[in-house]
Amino acid sequence: MSRRVRRKVARKSKGNDVVASSCPEIRDEVLDLELPGTVDWRSLPDDTVIQLLSCLSYRDRASLSSTCRTWRTLGSSQCLWNTLDLRSHRFDANMASSLAPRCVHLQKLRFRGAESADAIIHLRARNLCELSGDYCRKITDATLSVIAARHELLESLQLGPDFCERISSDAIKAIAHCCPRLSKLRLSGIRDVNADAINALAKHCPKLTDIGFIDCLNVDELALGNVMSVHFLSVAGTSSMKWGVVSHLWHKLPNLIGLDVSRTDISPSAVARLLSLSQSLRVLCALNCPILEEDTSFSASKYKNKLLISLFTNIFEGLASLFFDSTKKGKNVFLDWRSSKNNDKDLNEIIPWLEWMLSHTLLRSAESPQQGLDNFWVEQGGALLLSLMQSSQEDVQERAATGLATFVVIDDENASIDCGRAEAVMRDGGIRLLLGLAKSWREGLQSEAAKAIANLSVNANVAKAVAEEGGIEILAGLARSMNKLVAEEAAGGLWNLSVGEEHKGAIAEAGGIKALVDLIFKWSSSGDGVLERAAGALANLAADDKCSTEVALAGGVHALVMLARNCKFEGVQEQAARALANLAAHGDSNSNNAAVGQEAGALEALVQLTRSPHEGVRQEAAGALWNLSFDDRNREAIAAAGGVQALVALAQSCSNASPGLQERAAGALWGLSVSEANSIAIGREGGVAPLIALARSEAEDVHETAAGALWNLAFNPGNALRIVEEGGVSALVDLCSSSVSKMARFMAALALAYMFDGRMDEFALVGTGSEGISKSVSLDGARRMALKNIETFVLMFSDPQAFTAAAASSAPAALSQVTEGARIQEAGHLRCSGAEIGRFVTMLRNPSSILKTCAAFALLQFTIPGGRHAVHHASLMQNAGAARVLRGAAAAATAPLEAKIFARIVLRNFEYHQIEHTA
Repeated sequence: MSRRVRRKVARKSKGNDVVASSCPEIRDEVLDLELPGTVDWRSLPDDTVIQLLSCLSYRDRASLSSTCRTWRTLGSSQCLWNTLDLRSHRFDANMASSLAPRCVHLQKLRFRGAESADAIIHLRARNLCELSGDYCRKITDATLSVIAARHELLESLQLGPDFCERISSDAIKAIAHCCPRLSKLRLSGIRDVNADAINALAKHCPKLTDIGFIDCLNVDELALGNVMSVHFLSVAGTSSMKWGVVSHLWHKLPNLIGLDVSRTDISPSAVARLLSLSQSLRVLCALNCPILEEDTSFSASKYKNKLLISLFTNIFEGLASLFFDSTKKGKNVFLDWRSSKNNDKDLNEIIPWLEWMLSHTLLRSAESPQQGLDNFWVEQGGALLLSLMQSSQEDVQERAATGLATFVVIDDENASIDCGRAEAVMRDGGIRLLLGLAKSWREGLQSEAAKAIANLSVNANVAKAVAEEGGIEILAGLARSMNKLVAEEAAGGLWNLSVGEEHKGAIAEAGGIKALVDLIFKWSSSGDGVLERAAGALANLAADDKCSTEVALAGGVHALVMLARNCKFEGVQEQAARALANLAAHGDSNSNNAAVGQEAGALEALVQLTRSPHEGVRQEAAGALWNLSFDDRNREAIAAAGGVQALVALAQSCSNASPGLQERAAGALWGLSVSEANSIAIGREGGVAPLIALARSEAEDVHETAAGALWNLAFNPGNALRIVEEGGVSALVDLCSSSVSKMARFMAALALAYMFDGRMDEFALVGTGSEGISKSVSLDGARRMALKNIETFVLMFSDPQAFTAAAASSAPAALSQVTEGARIQEAGHLRCSGAEIGRFVTMLRNPSSILKTCAAFALLQFTIPGGRHAVHHASLMQNAGAARVLRGAAAAATAPLEAKIFARIVLRNFEYHQIEHTA
């Protein structure tokens, strides 16, 4: 329902008179419902309202029941409170006491964790028949014994699949004494199930037909042979079993129909003996049993009417041959059984048990990946999980979905999945099945299905299929869930889908951006998982210009800054910083950039995050500060917040860090150093040495940012001298001559040009006589090396034939040919200040012909029409009186040919921009 319903339902009293509305204010409110085609909620019969309520989650059911007195009464109907699933809710003694009046007839309960287990007795649900719990590691003997004592009508008890480490045989004996009607007992991870406990079950629980001691350390095999009532027995994953004893004893159990020994070291001889000697056994499940699988000669085909399920058998064919006629050999045998009219009583017991055991074993196998299972997963395992997802048992469906989410993952840390497995799921119709489960009203199914969709969507082909099947709209809807687990997995799905550029717009159209921002506000004080996924998805979306604007409009800046400031989880901090970095660089970047910087505490938080002990957080925080530094106000505010000191410290500490962190640390200093005051501060704080070290990095991207930062720093003569003293000339020469990046070589050449255009000399001569002489000699050598490499670099862009043609002709085509040969495409993104442009104009008059050529080459790059800042640079050149200097350089008789041709091109560019500006 799309809105809160406030309607009084007319219902019949015992005397068949219609009971009038007891809410007169509602009567007036609904007079307009007589319009044709309008639904009158008052006309719904009671049973229809109850059916509607049964399809809602507990939270929505309570909300709808609160609309009027009658619906509140109907919401308390006994049939709505036969079962409770409290796993996704905080269930403690107080909540249990408040629910107790409605739980008089409660028969089935699912819970999670020790606190919930302690609270169960406060429900006073004396009629409870089925109890199922997970996350049971901390549940004690005392708690379980009290639960058993208070619920003597208990017929089914299941605890797992995680290990029940604090439960012992004493609690099992208490269960046996207190619950004589017990028919199903499945416990996981018990350390020791001794003979006394098992014999107590055999003696006091005559109806016990289903026993599972799964993943236990020790189980008494002899005592299990005394439980004559057992029909289904599982010791899957249980170690220390004496299989000789088992094979000589358990075949005598008169009612044993199904036996699960999966994930054990059972031998082929024990399997053969059980299959051949047991008169009642019909199914033996032995998946992932290494010793059995090593015997390639073993065959179960000779045991008629008995099914062995193992890695080397065709499981679907075996199921079909046992349960159906030979024509049904597809992968939907479980579904075929449910739709058939089969009166086989044993079969009607076997299938649900087999579904449960297979789902458990497949999930356990997926959680502990082993060599040699690839073919099984692609050919049978994935299809089995898909088939189990269609089970009528909710816990089987959930485990199957969790198994799908798990078995495709290769590396959880790096979000790496097995593409073959993922696409096998897609080919077998798994995406549609998972999306169907995600639309269930059951929140447990929603979260597990969303998790599987999220993991599978790491594969681009699967992500496309998810989008085509309407998965984006479903996940966006689930992200609005009031259930944190559901919202978390849905946000994870949107995070993975948003990696694809083609899906970002669809996520925005489905309302996913607003849902993700709302998630952050909703769960800001609890749960790092949901916050990391929401921030990660927003970070991906913010890398798209249109979506970035929508993130800002939806309140994303405030939400992400709040996480950066307040959240202590490194995963959340990393994604929040990455999202802020993308916001600052995309959308209406000027507006977004300013908005992030102006958000209270944003810059201070990012500066603080550069000191994080976690490299990923430091990297993204530095990246955000780099992007934000493109805004003049932000640049100065970052410095005022201690950004210079923090980023210099970061650069000093990241010599052995990842290239990504090195690039961003140098990039942030590059951004700050655009301001001369910041540039001087960086030099004084010791920023020169680490930038030189980063300039020697093996990574191309680090070359560019380090060279850019050193170029800015070298504008100041004091910093230029520091670069020389710290050995930076050789580092810049290496970049200029050998970096793979043209931009790094270009900026290294410009830094060297700044350093040796004469402005540094007065600083070099400061000091006593002998020191000044040594520095002078040192500078002379450095100057010669620098100029030689600058010349070599510039000449790489000069084709002698093209230059000769341009010198002999005034035709535009000749100059255009030189321009195209000299152009460095990325240099068009560089933005220079008036002082920098003025310095290059002045350099055109430098006595050094190499520096003249370099200056003309640089101005060419900055003024090429179509460059991002070409018009801006042309305006600055006009202020610097460049036209006259350029004409002089182009006509100078003693200037190199390259300098003259470059100067002619710059002059032509300058005049072009002037005409364009005045047009």
